Amino acid sequence: MRSVTRLFSLAALALLAVAASPAPAAADLTAFLGFSPSPANHGATGLAIGGGFLIVAFEFEYSHLGEDADRFVPSLTTVSGNVLVQTPVPISGWQFYGTLGGGGYRERLETLQETHVSTNLGGGAKYTVAGPFRLRFDYRIFSLMGSPIQSKVHRFYAGANLAF
Repeated sequence: MRSVTRLFSLAALALLAVAASPAPAAADLTAFLGFSPSPANHGATGLAIGGGFLIVAFEFEYSHLGEDADRFVPSLTTVSGNVLVQTPVPISGWQFYGTLGGGGYRERLETLQETHVSTNLGGGAKYTVAGPFRLRFDYRIFSLMGSPIQSKVHRFYAGANLAF
């Protein structure tokens, strides 16, 4: 009787350890194209790499918005680290997320330049196409500290995402 109780205790302990273990980490890579409507439409390109667990993920992102001196639109290069809170599993192929992050930026318009820190807030979704291939859609609001020409920048993008 004592060995049966011990066996059940060990089995329950093993089951508890498996249930309490975090989900395996997953990573992804996104290359994107987009635009910013602020202060006028101009194109964006970038790259993001991230990884995480079931609900919380982390990513590092590089993005560049082009300059248009004729319309007084500065270029903006950002590098940021972000925390994502996401749905644990895709819903009809869609995995939704919210994000918050911070990093640095460089804004440039002809001879004017500002380099400082920034924060960003946004959200988006990843849509599974097939296997590890997904499409990613993202919206962010960047708050630029210091003395930028444009202190709030909105950015939309669509990208190709590879999960691994």
